[in-house]
Amino acid sequence: MESTKTVIQIDRRDSFALVTLRQSELNAAILDELLSAFADLQNDASVRVVLLTGTGEFFATGLKLKDRSPEQARIFSLKGQTLTRLIENLGKPVIAAINGLVSGSGCDLALACAWRIASPNAVFAYHDVSSGLLPAFGGTVQLSKIIGKARALELLLSGESIHAHDALRIGLINRSVSPPEALLPSCEMLAQQISRNAPMAIKYAMETVNFSAEASLDDGMRLESFLFGLCFATEDIEEGTNAFLEKRQPVFKGR
Repeated sequence: MESTKTVIQIDRRDSFALVTLRQSELNAAILDELLSAFADLQNDASVRVVLLTGTGEFFATGLKLKDRSPEQARIFSLKGQTLTRLIENLGKPVIAAINGLVSGSGCDLALACAWRIASPNAVFAYHDVSSGLLPAFGGTVQLSKIIGKARALELLLSGESIHAHDALRIGLINRSVSPPEALLPSCEMLAQQISRNAPMAIKYAMETVNFSAEASLDDGMRLESFLFGLCFATEDIEEGTNAFLEKRQPVFKGR
C-alpha cells in the first residue's frame, strides 16, 4: 500500500513502513507532513517499525530561514522539536537509513531515531554556527547524550563535516553498510527482525530507556519494575510462553 504526498512518500510493507523524504530541506511544509505522517503511524497497529530515509545524495539538510522575526523562529523551532520528540517517543522504533548528506536540523531529525544506519557516502555536518545559528530541533541536547559533551561541542562549534567511518567511531551512527545500495535492504531486514518480537515489550523497553536517560537510577528502576509487571497483563506474554512450549515462532498481536 502506498500513499504519496507533496514532499514525503510512505510505503507500508508488511509490518513496517518506509518514510522517504523527497526533498532535503526541512521547511514548514515538510514538518507539517512529517508530523501528520508519524502521528498516523503511531496509531497504526499494523506498523511495528518505521524506516526514515532520503533520496539521491541527501538524507535531510538544514533550514533556509529568511526574514523571520525572533518569535517566528522560536515557534518554528518548537514545531521541529515536537516532531523529533514524537519520533523519539513513538512507541515503536524509528530507524534512520542515511544515504548521503545530513546537516543542521536534518542531523536533529536523525538523532531522534532509535538507530542511525549509514552508507559509506553519508556525511554529517552542523554548519549552523557559520550562519549565526544553533541547532533548532533538539540537536544541542541529543548530540551530547549520544556522543558526549566534548565531541558534541567539537562538531557544533567547528562546523566541520565528518564521514560515516568517523561517525561510527564516535558513536554517532550504529553501523555502516557497504556497498551503498545495500543500505535499505539491510535496514529492512532489521525492521523485519524487530517486527517479530512482542510490540508491547518493545514499547515498554523504549519508554524505560528514554525515561532513564533523564531520570535518577532509582526512578528508572521503579519504572522498569512497573512496566515489567504490565507485561504480565498482555496477551503477548501468553503467546510467547505457548510458542516456547510448542517449539514454534510466536505470533504477537501487540495486545
